[in-house]
Amino acid sequence: MKVLQKISLFLSNYTSLFIIAIAIVTAFFPTLFVWVKGDIQSTILGVIMLSMGMTLTTDDFKILVSKPIDILVGALAQYTLMPTIAFTLTKVFGLEPAIGVGLILVGCCPGGVSSNIMSFLCRGDVAFSVGMTTVTTLLSPIVTPILVLFLAGESIDVDAWGMFRSILLVTLLPVTIGFLLNFFFGKKESFGEVRKIMPGVSVLGLACIVGGVVAVNGSHFFTSGLVIFVAIFFHNAIGYLLGFIVGKGLRMGTAKNRTIAIEVGMQNAGLATNLASKHFTALPEAAVVAAVSCVWHSISGTILANLFVRWDNYKSKKG
Repeated sequence: MKVLQKISLFLSNYTSLFIIAIAIVTAFFPTLFVWVKGDIQSTILGVIMLSMGMTLTTDDFKILVSKPIDILVGALAQYTLMPTIAFTLTKVFGLEPAIGVGLILVGCCPGGVSSNIMSFLCRGDVAFSVGMTTVTTLLSPIVTPILVLFLAGESIDVDAWGMFRSILLVTLLPVTIGFLLNFFFGKKESFGEVRKIMPGVSVLGLACIVGGVVAVNGSHFFTSGLVIFVAIFFHNAIGYLLGFIVGKGLRMGTAKNRTIAIEVGMQNAGLATNLASKHFTALPEAAVVAAVSCVWHSISGTILANLFVRWDNYKSKKG
């Protein structure tokens, strides 16, 4: 078990490099992850969400009750800014429908699990981060399909009910099961030991999802790669910036400013990848956009967290 925990810690510390390596290797050897599709992909994402649920405690839900306004503002910022930015970019850049749908889908998804790790790394408000991720995830079975239907429905037939069921099964259900396991067995030492390896399991799961999408849609990435990356870069960067401005404007404090910036900018692109692969099979580029977002959000989040810490160190030395 100790060995597994060390592996988990290593994967957590080098998530970005590991995901990039998997994507590159899969591009040359697609057969390695061609099996990650359909129900298997959904199951893997469910395991990732289960691992998040296993970290939640009753204290986390008390935070939701004690600070409802802050978390409500954060959730509203995420579900308004990111979809709006995505929709605007599709028009400004004149993106082809498939890429536009993928970007909008990413923008309409809840916050990513890795945002909690980034908030910790940048000395943000981790409890606030967990609260925002929890609320946006709980709302996603309803909000995500509605937003996608509203923003992309004119150019593509969106199966809103199908998306609702998918999100319910791969997010809300496993998160609830994880929380209940932690509630009933959290004080047991053996459960605590298992919980320590779950971050590594999540990273491996994300790697499988990214690998699966690259294996199936890798050729489309090479033909549309630059356009996709530019769209994702601006979507992600503007999300960080506007999220920080929202926190600053409401005078939330340094820790919360950083957290809301990261929470708004980083989406659950793994969920977007799953939904795109399942509901937009006629538009393979949509899944590629989501898959590339998985990788880039992890990289940019790590960079942003590092910049925040470097700024703190600079101010400390200057003072």
